[in-house]
Amino acid sequence: MKTRMNRLKFAVLFLLFQLIIFSTTYAQKQFKILMVTTTRGWHHESVHAGVLAVQQLAARNFFDVVLLEDPNGFTDKYVEQFQAILFLNTTGDIFNAEEQKVMERFIQSGKGFVGVHSASDTEYEWEWYTKMVGRMFHIHPTVQTAKMKILDNKFPGLQGFSDGKLWTEEWYEFGPEKATDLTYILGVDEETYNPKADWGARAKGVGMGKLHPLAWYHNYDGGRAFYTALGHLPTNFSEPAFLNHLYAGIFWAATGKK
Repeated sequence: MKTRMNRLKFAVLFLLFQLIIFSTTYAQKQFKILMVTTTRGWHHESVHAGVLAVQQLAARNFFDVVLLEDPNGFTDKYVEQFQAILFLNTTGDIFNAEEQKVMERFIQSGKGFVGVHSASDTEYEWEWYTKMVGRMFHIHPTVQTAKMKILDNKFPGLQGFSDGKLWTEEWYEFGPEKATDLTYILGVDEETYNPKADWGARAKGVGMGKLHPLAWYHNYDGGRAFYTALGHLPTNFSEPAFLNHLYAGIFWAATGKK
């Protein structure tokens, strides 16, 4: 009787072990990203919509996303579980010197970065970061509708912007290139809106000319960096065209695949 009970216990334990192995093998997501929304300046109304949209993207495309809730927890040990870090409408100086080094080591280990909209209005004094983003925000006119341009259709996720798609956005004008290897994939036609902006003594803008990029990517310091200037309005995050564009950037940053 005791022998039969032992055999039964062994069989149950073996089945539980197999179930654990099966669950671990087949439930593992494609990759895992960390989403940062910290602001030390302007706070975009679209942050909440953006967080929900990225979480829905993760559910739909079988990857994990974690929202950074404790900035003091941004350590080497913590970030090693992620394949990419997403800055969603961050602004200002959000990391101290130690956290900046953590971010640098993360990218140098072969991982990825995704910047959305005001990620280019973040950490101006951190030279390494500005080179990773590629170009920094300078000024913008009032929100307007304009026609989009696909600059490089080899990068995925741009199908929704073909044929001069009309888009309403806060059209960022950028400063000079901080890196020389940027591949521009999406832009705006300045002839279809008024790019002039006047912020008094702080800044003035007249547009960027024939080439006004909005999204780009490049390999950087051992890792990968993708940036898109879209995402100012909360409604942007319910547009399939933008969500496909954003996911393509996340997927490339996290995996290196197009």
